[in-house]
Amino acid sequence: MYCDKRKQKPHVCEVCNKSFTQKCYLIEHMLLHTGEKPHMCEVCNKSFRLKGHLNYHLLIHRAEKPHMCEVCNKSFRQKSQLNEHMLIHTGEKPHVCEICNESFRVKALLNKHLLTHTGEKPHICEVCYKSFILKAVLNQHMLIHTGEKPHVCEVCNKLFRLKGDLNSHMLIHTAGKPHVCEVCDKSFRVKGHLNEHMRIHTGEKPRVCEVCTKSFRIKGQLNEHMLIHTGEKPHVCEICDKSFTLKAVLKKHMLTHKGVKPHLCHVCNKSFRLKATLNDHMLIHTGEKPHVCDRCNRLFRLKALLNKHLLSHTGEKCRV
Repeated sequence: MYCDKRKQKPHVCEVCNKSFTQKCYLIEHMLLHTGEKPHMCEVCNKSFRLKGHLNYHLLIHRAEKPHMCEVCNKSFRQKSQLNEHMLIHTGEKPHVCEICNESFRVKALLNKHLLTHTGEKPHICEVCYKSFILKAVLNQHMLIHTGEKPHVCEVCNKLFRLKGDLNSHMLIHTAGKPHVCEVCDKSFRVKGHLNEHMRIHTGEKPRVCEVCTKSFRIKGQLNEHMLIHTGEKPHVCEICDKSFTLKAVLKKHMLTHKGVKPHLCHVCNKSFRLKATLNDHMLIHTGEKPHVCDRCNRLFRLKALLNKHLLSHTGEKCRV
């Protein structure tokens, strides 16, 4: 189903007739024609067409934190952030749930909490129609369909879909394994991993499936199990579009494509394993450079080259 949907491009720009698989991509594209820049920097009021461009711009202000807490000397970029932070010191939780009277320090946390009472899942994936309570969780889910991995390790340039995965990976480059199991002396980089490991010794399985009441030691095992009930197959082969319930099964499947390069360049006959790699390669022949630096308007053939270039504006050093 996902394969058929991806091949179709039903959303067409009325100005230039370019078509898109999803409406959100068309909406982003239309900003080129309207000149609208809806994403505004809260620090200097500069506006940008895309949220990603704003995020890059914010790196400029990363060191600027003019609003300082008089209690602990922690500083913040925005006054509103300082105000929220001060509630930690005062212990104040001014935002109260009218249903269960639980109180929250920040209004955003109350809003998220209220959805647990209503059962509402207002954020719907346009590709597979799965719904979510939080927009942030939908955004993470969409990365499964787009294949995007926006979180980059600054040490080795490895890409990750989720920020949490990047954080876990960074421990490889930094600390050792300070958390030691008192039963078997196995050590772990993260305290949470030690806690999960201890359940092997205790036999505890606190994660329970609400459908069949089967219990699991860790959340990841429960999540994989739930796919049996939902029928969802989120792990998609980039070569043949076959989908799988488990990532491990996808990895085994990928071995069947080893050495296969079905995507052929009709200009120079060079072949590629992935369609996306062929698309990047074709830009060499067309001369097209679709990725534009919003600081100096320099053009780049690949998004990765633009990302490296942007570091020259922020003053960061690109690590190889």
